[in-house]
Amino acid sequence: MPSASANYRTLLRTSGAAAFFLPAAVGRLGIAMTGIGIVWLVHARTGSYAAAGLVTGGFAVADAVAGPQIGRLVDRFGQTRVLPYALGAHAGAVALLLAGAVPDLVAGVLVGATLPQLSALSAARWSALLSGERAAALPAAFALEALTNGASYMAGPALVSVLGAAGRPGAGVLLAAALVVGGGLALAVQRRTEPPLTGHAERRHAGRALLRSAFLRQVALGLTLGVFFGAVQVSVAAYAVGRGTPDAAALLYVAFNCTNLVGGWAYGAWRHGGSPRRRQAAAAACLTLASIPLTFLDAPLAVGATLALTGLAVPVLLILASVLTESAVPRAVLTQAFTWGNSASAAGIAGAAAIAGRAVDASGAHGGFGVAAGAAAVMTVLALGGPRGSLLDMPKSPAPTEATTPNPQPPRVDWSTPLTGPDQGS
Repeated sequence: MPSASANYRTLLRTSGAAAFFLPAAVGRLGIAMTGIGIVWLVHARTGSYAAAGLVTGGFAVADAVAGPQIGRLVDRFGQTRVLPYALGAHAGAVALLLAGAVPDLVAGVLVGATLPQLSALSAARWSALLSGERAAALPAAFALEALTNGASYMAGPALVSVLGAAGRPGAGVLLAAALVVGGGLALAVQRRTEPPLTGHAERRHAGRALLRSAFLRQVALGLTLGVFFGAVQVSVAAYAVGRGTPDAAALLYVAFNCTNLVGGWAYGAWRHGGSPRRRQAAAAACLTLASIPLTFLDAPLAVGATLALTGLAVPVLLILASVLTESAVPRAVLTQAFTWGNSASAAGIAGAAAIAGRAVDASGAHGGFGVAAGAAAVMTVLALGGPRGSLLDMPKSPAPTEATTPNPQPPRVDWSTPLTGPDQGS
């Protein structure tokens, strides 16, 4: 079996792959820096963490709502045409925030609303590039995407925090914007790997695919995975503070995040058949079983080891969500579909802060970890939910295996057939 490193090197040697993947990776580092950069900037300006949290919340909500709309424009007009406008608007919004020309909350909302989802654009390019006989490499490509996102969200906030602690919070926001705009523009000029546009008639009908239960299930899984992430973040902090060792929270986060990267790296090395849907259910079940001990363990070493175990399952769920989303919708709405998954996860993280916070107030850190374990259990139920025979599903071919995941070129279903009766999407 080839190593993960060999797998990824082979992927990046695919003609045109590195030329779009590397700029997107640079831009994603900037995206990972933006939210925490706003926290540092607004706090330095106002002296209030409440104000910083409000502006950052507005940024996150706007990003989650506007992201799929930008994805919809990309599916209609293409990455090369849409990205420069979105990036220009984003640069203008960041300039307003830095200059204080408008209220911070307004500026934060504008920054979030104009932030392009570069991970979705990169995933759509992989789908177009690895079509036909090369479709077996898609799980590895999505593993590479998950690894890049994980590394970005480990390095980006740390870099911004260093700048903020040095008394230069504006520099963090400016650097984040420079990486987003620079990486996005470099991605936009890669015309050769841009996913081909589809016809007007196909676009008109393809949106119905976003109402299929196969896709909605992945959105729901993204939402609950976001709840898991958010609950773990709150609960780890509460656990460390409750023991009188707040510095231990950083070590626990490292244990979780490092095994997250290891799990994604290892999964990308595999070459196996079987149903991605079954693998998703198995990964969710493993996450549930690994999370349950967190609801009663007290020893720091035991908690750290258990968090490390949960971290192994998370990237597998992310990768399989991309695989199943890619196979559930036609190319005409693929970018939009990927961004809906990202938005759902962001919404789950935001909502989990409030839910887990109440649980922690009532039952301590164990109560917050209980919210995380509950979210994992819901993921398992969703993944096990029978897609066949559902009233929401439209006719489709049998579920693909990971070794033969097809490129979702239409028609996956007969889009010209009116959706009536038991096959109609809701």
